[in-house]
Amino acid sequence: MPLTPHICTTCGVQYAPTATPPLQCKICEDDRQYVNPKGQSWTTLADLNHQHKNIIEQVAPNLYTIYTEPAFGIGQRAHLLITPGGNILWDCISNIDEETIAEVNKLGGIKAIALSHPHYFSTIVEWSKAFGDAAIYVNALDEEWLARRDAPIHLWQGDEITLWDNIQLICCGGHFPGGSVLYSPQNDGLLLVGDVIQVSPDLKTVSFMYSYPNLIPLPKKDILQIQKSISGVVYQAMYGAFGRYILNDAMRAMAFSVERYLRIFE
Repeated sequence: MPLTPHICTTCGVQYAPTATPPLQCKICEDDRQYVNPKGQSWTTLADLNHQHKNIIEQVAPNLYTIYTEPAFGIGQRAHLLITPGGNILWDCISNIDEETIAEVNKLGGIKAIALSHPHYFSTIVEWSKAFGDAAIYVNALDEEWLARRDAPIHLWQGDEITLWDNIQLICCGGHFPGGSVLYSPQNDGLLLVGDVIQVSPDLKTVSFMYSYPNLIPLPKKDILQIQKSISGVVYQAMYGAFGRYILNDAMRAMAFSVERYLRIFE
């Protein structure tokens, strides 16, 4: 039987090729995610291509968002950061097709893929291969959640790593031990945060959770660690994983939100 890399329909993460679908999705069975009440189910990239399409939109100078319609899996958005030293795909979505590859190549392609946390690992191997084996940056604390490894995966360690053009990946912890954000000095400073820091619907505040679908909050020490981890960078804007952005005074929004959380623990 041919080997197929199956994709979990609930979280959108693709697993190593097998003759039959895996029995379980280890990411969904973790208490930060959930197994579909109707049972575990799987799809393939070919089926995704038939049923979904990707949208690419510019959201700021040198920054694009990429998302799938209709929404699939968790429904997160990836972001493509255009830089002189090479473009970075921040986080990932499951669907990738020839049209998406062509449009991204018009923008200069992808030099590297960086991930905030395992829920967005999706089809990182497919994206890497589509763009000349682009390097994939995953914090080493989250290595156990990798479902495919047949790509140039760089497991980085420590509090932060500098890529190029003064772009940094910063480990915040919290949602996952290796939960990370990306800082770029472009556009007066910006943070790409996934949902390690969750931009709230009011676009003025942020939230922090251990599990979003299961409504499990983070303890005080983890919130303080997230705050400390980004205290050394200056940023004007913050871009979350679901199309919600704080475009001005994001540092003030972060400080206010942490103070609001801490009052609950008094």
